[in-house]
Amino acid sequence: MARTTVELLYIAAGLVAAVAMTWAAAWAYPLGRDVIWWCGAGAMLATVLMGIGPLRRARTIDRKRA
Repeated sequence: MARTTVELLYIAAGLVAAVAMTWAAAWAYPLGRDVIWWCGAGAMLATVLMGIGPLRRARTIDRKRA
């Protein structure tokens, strides 16, 4: 369970960072707010998709050790 939890925390940290950077960019450049949020949404989706593989491997290792 420990490896799975760590991977979930990495995904959550990536999402928090993506939201913070997207918010800051949208705040700094209000004219491009809509485009910036769409790009940020793409970054958030990529963060989740890239985390699936390591998360599955971590779950497999945790199940073997249990």
